[in-house]
Amino acid sequence: MLKSAQTVIVQGDTAVKFSGVTKIFRQKQPPQSIRDMLRPRYKIVNALDDVSFTVTQGELVAYAGPNGAGKSTTIKLLGAMLLPSRGEVSVLGMSPLKNRIPLMHKLGVLFGNRTELWWDHPVSSSYRWKKEVWDISKRDFDKMEALVLDLLDIRPFYRTFARELSLGQRMRADLGMMLLHRPQLILLDEPTLGLDVLAKRQMIAFLKQLNRDEGTTIIVTSHDMDDLEEMARRILLISRGKIAFDGSFSILREDLGCTRRAIVTFKDGTQKEIAYQDTAKLLRDLSKMEHIADISFNQTSLEEGMANLFAKWKSSGC
Repeated sequence: MLKSAQTVIVQGDTAVKFSGVTKIFRQKQPPQSIRDMLRPRYKIVNALDDVSFTVTQGELVAYAGPNGAGKSTTIKLLGAMLLPSRGEVSVLGMSPLKNRIPLMHKLGVLFGNRTELWWDHPVSSSYRWKKEVWDISKRDFDKMEALVLDLLDIRPFYRTFARELSLGQRMRADLGMMLLHRPQLILLDEPTLGLDVLAKRQMIAFLKQLNRDEGTTIIVTSHDMDDLEEMARRILLISRGKIAFDGSFSILREDLGCTRRAIVTFKDGTQKEIAYQDTAKLLRDLSKMEHIADISFNQTSLEEGMANLFAKWKSSGC
């Protein structure tokens, strides 16, 4: 585990609270004998093991970990698609078990590998369908429809069949549809999966604006650490069903040894390399230097640092 595993405390109302949550699955094993066919064998898997954390309203939190660590299980527990084996889950002050219907009206969930759009209908038909099924007032629908069509650049393909959309267009359309009922909390599982660079930038910029301007609480999972770092200030890392880190990206970089360096080239051709963490201090130090011709910056890739960490966890059983 990382040394900075900790609970981040932020003032404000609680949006999400996990208290000692454990989720156990029974996986049926392939039969090895006739006896196994009559009495199937099961493997017990602890997808989540005594997990506790809190997310404050208005936060944008990254949730990451290697495959099979428990990320999607967490999202499904928050979205009332699964129930915990032990422990308590609270979402917007409600229990997903006892208040599933009211919670759905305040919650938005998006899985990057799934779609809510009607495949053989225009995007607009799916949006109108949601308006009727979710009983969204015309005033609220018109306002949110205009907002997502403009900010997510959906208008050019709003009348296009879902099956004819590119992956980037489909993801934007799905995100827009999810937002029509103005959820207070958004759960995103791999929202940038398979998107090209431009589509990623559009998606990330919109989510940051939604969080900043509307105060919408967002929890997002991804395997792309650069995307997560661009979106969020806080990151939760999970490994083998346990929280291994809870803190800022800057602290995570320090723990991983992802150093940042400034390479200063002077007019006489000599160079000086400066390792730094505090940008303000670096600028003060640079202001005292003379005859600077050029400055370049580089840093150890967070992606590389995380890959090494996940490999270490896998080999050590952490």
